Amino acid sequence: MFSSLFLNLPVANVAASKAFFEGLGIPFNEQFTDERTLCLKVSDGVQVLLSDREKFQHFVGDNAIAGPRTTEVILSFACVSAEQVSQLSEKAFALGARKVNELEDHGFMISWGFEDLDGHLWDLFWFNTEHEG
Repeated sequence: MFSSLFLNLPVANVAASKAFFEGLGIPFNEQFTDERTLCLKVSDGVQVLLSDREKFQHFVGDNAIAGPRTTEVILSFACVSAEQVSQLSEKAFALGARKVNELEDHGFMISWGFEDLDGHLWDLFWFNTEHEG
C-alpha cells in the first residue's frame, strides 16, 4: 500500500542527536537533513526525522508535544542478529542512552531497549524465524 514510512520525532538539540546516532552508525539521508532536522535512514523503506521542537511544533499545530517522561510510541526495530542487538544497545548506553530494561533472552528471541537523549524509546530485537512455538 505504501512505499515508505517517515517517523517524525521532536528533539531538543539536533547537533547532539546527530552525534549520538552517528556514534551508533546509523546513516543519514542528506536530502532531508539540515540544521533543524536530521533524517536517519534506518532501512530502505523507513526513515526517522528528528526535528528541533520549534519545527516539530509547526507540524502539529495547536497540539502539545509530549515531553520527557511521557511515552506515546516505542520504536521497535528487527536486527539481523542477536549480536547486533547487543552491540547497538551497548553503544547507545556508552553514548548516553538510558537503559530501559536488561537484555531479555528467550532463546529464540532477544530484546533490549534504550531511551535516547530526548527520551524516545527504542527497542532492538532479533528472533529466530525458524523457531516453532
